[in-house]
Amino acid sequence: MGTMRVLTWNLFHGRAVPPAGRDLEGEFAAALASWDWDVALLQEVPPWWPPALAGACDAQQCTALTSRNALPAARRAIARRAPDVIKSNGGGANAILVRPAAGAIDDHRRVLLRGWPERRVCHAVALADGRWIANLHAQVQSAQRAQADIERAAAATLSWAGERPALLGGDLNVRDPRATGFEQLGGHRVDHVMGRGFVAVGAPELPGRGRLSDHAPVIVCVVPRPG
Repeated sequence: MGTMRVLTWNLFHGRAVPPAGRDLEGEFAAALASWDWDVALLQEVPPWWPPALAGACDAQQCTALTSRNALPAARRAIARRAPDVIKSNGGGANAILVRPAAGAIDDHRRVLLRGWPERRVCHAVALADGRWIANLHAQVQSAQRAQADIERAAAATLSWAGERPALLGGDLNVRDPRATGFEQLGGHRVDHVMGRGFVAVGAPELPGRGRLSDHAPVIVCVVPRPG
């Protein structure tokens, strides 16, 4: 196991700031394809985007639906024509993308963290070398609920990983997240990467995104903890 570059990015349901007034799937895919990362943890992803994003990045992908996904065909039709009108009601998903340098995806797990006030899930992939990488978009309604989501996600990730190294990242919706069994490896505002059995190398990187999303993408470089 060597160096791994972990990207976390909230895609803002495929929208821009200021609003672009059109579908931006191609622009988001091009941005992701242009950056140097091994594993990408994505939140607020239009549910139909992950296969195209993965294809543009020469990556495997796993998806977990989050909130507002009833009547998906109708939501998708509106979101493609008027993303800035329907906003988050276009539907939501988390996605994990893995490029070949990180290895193949060997397993995929998910757990429902809460159904109210919004559906929140944690999902994770196991790589062929045994590392586990989990993705979370924590509740936004309060820091207490966000922290509860983080703790539940951490417990689930450790239960899947056993004694193997594990990462937990995403839009955690708190600036100073805490998770039993994990330590902070790097982040920016509410977007973080935490780990067990890893240490960070250097400061987090914020690749340029132009107008895309209301969150900055964050890349954290990690290596296995010695010993």
